[in-house]
Amino acid sequence: MASYVQDFSEGDKDQKDLLGGKGANLAEMTRLGLPVPPGFTITTDACRDYMRTGHLPPELRVEVTMAVRRLEDALGRGLGDFHDPLLVSVRSGAKFSMPGMMETVLNVGLNDASVIGLAEFSGDERFAWDSYRRLIQMFGKTVLDIDGDLFAETLDKAKAAKGVHDDVDLDAADLRQLTEQFKEIVRVESGREFPQHPREQLDLAIVAVLKSWNTERARLYRRRERIPDDLGTAVNVCSMVFGNLGPTSGTGVAFTRDPATGRTGDYGDYLVNAQGEDVVAGIRNTLSLVEMEEVDPQSYADLRQAMRRLETHYRDLCDVEFTVERGKLWMLQTRVGKRTAPAAFRIATQLVDEHLITMDEALARVSGAQLSQLMFPQFDSTAERTLLTKGMAASPGAAVGRAVFDSATAQARAAEGEDVVLVRRETNPDDLGGMIAAVGVLTARGGKTSHAAVVARGMGRTCVVGADELDIDPVARTLKVNGHAVSEGDVIAIDGSTGEVYLGAVPVVPSPVSTYLESGLDAALDQAGDDEQTADLVTSVHRILTHADEKRRLRVHANADTAEDAHRARSLGAQGIGLCRTEHMFLGERRVLVERVVLAEDDEERQSALDALLPLQRADFGALLTEMDGLPTTIRLIDPPLHEFLPDLTELSVKVALAEERGEVDAADVKLLAAVRRMHEANPMLGLRGVRLGLVVPGLFSLQIRAICEATADRLEAGGTPHAEIMVPLVGSVMELHLVRDEALRIMAEVGETRGIALDLPVGAMIELPRAALTADRIAEVAQFFSFGTNDLTQTTWGFSRDDVEGAFFPEYLENGVLTISPFETIDAKGVGRLVRIAVEEGRATRPDLTVGVCGEHGGDPESIRFFDAVGLDYVSCSPFRVPVARLEAGRAAIQGPDTDVR
Repeated sequence: MASYVQDFSEGDKDQKDLLGGKGANLAEMTRLGLPVPPGFTITTDACRDYMRTGHLPPELRVEVTMAVRRLEDALGRGLGDFHDPLLVSVRSGAKFSMPGMMETVLNVGLNDASVIGLAEFSGDERFAWDSYRRLIQMFGKTVLDIDGDLFAETLDKAKAAKGVHDDVDLDAADLRQLTEQFKEIVRVESGREFPQHPREQLDLAIVAVLKSWNTERARLYRRRERIPDDLGTAVNVCSMVFGNLGPTSGTGVAFTRDPATGRTGDYGDYLVNAQGEDVVAGIRNTLSLVEMEEVDPQSYADLRQAMRRLETHYRDLCDVEFTVERGKLWMLQTRVGKRTAPAAFRIATQLVDEHLITMDEALARVSGAQLSQLMFPQFDSTAERTLLTKGMAASPGAAVGRAVFDSATAQARAAEGEDVVLVRRETNPDDLGGMIAAVGVLTARGGKTSHAAVVARGMGRTCVVGADELDIDPVARTLKVNGHAVSEGDVIAIDGSTGEVYLGAVPVVPSPVSTYLESGLDAALDQAGDDEQTADLVTSVHRILTHADEKRRLRVHANADTAEDAHRARSLGAQGIGLCRTEHMFLGERRVLVERVVLAEDDEERQSALDALLPLQRADFGALLTEMDGLPTTIRLIDPPLHEFLPDLTELSVKVALAEERGEVDAADVKLLAAVRRMHEANPMLGLRGVRLGLVVPGLFSLQIRAICEATADRLEAGGTPHAEIMVPLVGSVMELHLVRDEALRIMAEVGETRGIALDLPVGAMIELPRAALTADRIAEVAQFFSFGTNDLTQTTWGFSRDDVEGAFFPEYLENGVLTISPFETIDAKGVGRLVRIAVEEGRATRPDLTVGVCGEHGGDPESIRFFDAVGLDYVSCSPFRVPVARLEAGRAAIQGPDTDVR
């Protein structure tokens, strides 16, 4: 018989694939002897079987029965017993944390009879009816798919009728009446009575949790976080402990360190007389852990001891969910906690200094994406601004956008290119789409462990929560605070580092981390001044990035076309230029000269244009080589299709036609139109471009090669150490490269003889066609280096035109699972990546000393960098801004070892 159920006492933290993160960590806490309520986990195997067949595995029901009986025997209570009922929670728990995305049902086992038994057992009639109404509310919404607002509105009416503000102010009679109203909602909305049999409740709740793996919001979250759809979720069935048993009970969420800043200390939220979902939902503002110590010092001390033990055991920031039941602490969940980018770097170095982890482990604990967030600008503290209010700083950043009050509007406005800030009383899982679309999230309720805070931190989205002065009216789409009114569409600014909310836009300045990366540690520390927190962050980034540089095997080059770009790239740590796109040097006034070269009717006319271009190109390359003195500088010969250097056919046709109508025909325009029509291509990206253009248009490549050689000679004469490399684009045949290299050798010899120096510039091939990759062994006979142009290699492998497909059907492809991420963003390892691997292996079989790099945008993508390290490339090249990210990720790739299964 297949085993689909495992007691908490049987597992450990290394079984996340089978037990999910929550189940594995519950098992680990049980193994450590921490106070975990007994329970069992339904494995992810059951979920995968359910997804495949649409039915629960037949063995599962039997295994659940056996597990429930073991639970009943251990606790001396029966599920749904009329006098001493066992109640259980049913919670999801996938391998990867997906906060707020899937379902939970508490108090399963209560019915019209056992609620009386619960009142007798607890000695608290109010508690029993509060638990029963919660079960019906959660069961109705989660299992029976009833609109949750129906229950919430009924609860609000009950409080209004009683004249109270909080749920805890309703008495037993109020809650008994509310329970009956909730049961009526279930009957009307679902067409059935609320199920009274405890086992039916349990079975339906298990199915609901399994189904929640494939809800729209769960799929959206997985796509964003790139979590595979086939993992499935585990289901954790845990005996209930109760935080709503009066003033000596409560529930909370806590962190071993501040997940927003990384500071050590007491961080968390606690609610007296409440159940766990109340904290996460943010429906009531919470007490801090410091205030919890005042309310219940013994439970606080027990919690602190458990948290210290967990942080030592996991050697990382942990977050925990806990319940206090009449003074007794119970641990309901732990996991390595999500954290903001600043916290990630600070915590990593703190743990090194505490001798809990090594520097290699610290490097593995941060990511290039987090470093990118730290490079974003922040608000200028010296600028004039209008403060509206201040809430809790939940996720750092400086976000400016138009206020919107629902998720759909946020998505619609963001799709039109607007920056928006999503403003809600509190967020819930259905707001995920709007949270992704918004640049920031602002809520009136909730603490640092509310849904808004946890999800925003995980996404790196700026967030301020618990700004309880805000009077938000989602119907009127307004917020009012301290005499100010903000309507939908008005601009607001939120500071996720301070919790401050401003009216209107606020100017931004470079972040201290950006200052460090461009100008060094001393400059950044000067900018930080007396701000110890900022100084600590900058120092942490410096320590980890320095370690990454020491560990990485991959060199990091930059894509730069001008001396200014090259200067910035070098200041950010680039070790060379991996791609100089020379076509960018032919814009503006120079475009006319290139047009003359292409359209010339005789050699004399063409040579005149080439002669005019030569000193311009020589100066371009001279400035670049001066800036990159001593470092490799790969210059790609002109690559774009022919039409980019000619007048637009449609515009020129209209111009000539209108001139003919007016009888003002310009013979030159007519002649030009005939030439443009003759050279017009239906698919120019696959037409006369790259090496083809250089071979067909006489003198074009020769001009550029001569300019490179002369600029190199100039630098040598000036005492420099230039390392120019000539890269031939769009090579598909070794003979193409032969012809260009022969011409290059001729020009090198000629310039060298004229200047009295020896020139031996490497000539290599840009591998951006599948045929080039598949014939790399032959191309390497001529090429002295390869550089993969993965943008075009992806286009030609997939048959995609990037400019056309990303807006046309990629959203649908991502939605229906054809793609999990754009192959233009992260390398397609199984297709495009296989071509890269073949070319590397076969190229080096021919030429063992072949230098191989990549110069597409994938060179700055964290996952792609790990792939490139694994297949043995020598360097990656990316835009200057991404150089620090590439340095960090190359270091992480070196210490984490090969992993070429990039999704």
